[in-house]
Amino acid sequence: DRRKAREQAFALLFELSFHPGQSLEAILTCAAESELLPEVEPFAQELTATAFAHLETLDEEIAKHLRGWRLERISRASHAILRLAVCEILYYNQKIPVGASINEAVELAKIYADEEAPRFINGVLGTVARSRGAATKAQGAGAC
Repeated sequence: DRRKAREQAFALLFELSFHPGQSLEAILTCAAESELLPEVEPFAQELTATAFAHLETLDEEIAKHLRGWRLERISRASHAILRLAVCEILYYNQKIPVGASINEAVELAKIYADEEAPRFINGVLGTVARSRGAATKAQGAGAC
């Protein structure tokens, strides 16, 4: 399901934060060998590949919408979650409602980041979505 795929994509992007400059193939191989992600969902691979291909653009978009923060000060978990969600907002908004991307990012933050992160991530993603003219309301419970 998409939630599991997002969680896997988050884990791969989080892993990248420890190995900047690594190729996607190297990160996938490392994940498979570690047995943490022995089988990566196809959607997770697609999301991760898209994010890897656009890391600079994603980071620029995130940085533009930070208020009182610098990208370098954000925790690795929050950064990976933001990259994933901004990737969805920029490149998947025809397939995935923006509100669903934001909601899923907030849920990931509740599990993997500190207690302030969900609110912070929701705020940053809300400004990203508004700047792009995207509707942020989720399409009912369980959208995507």
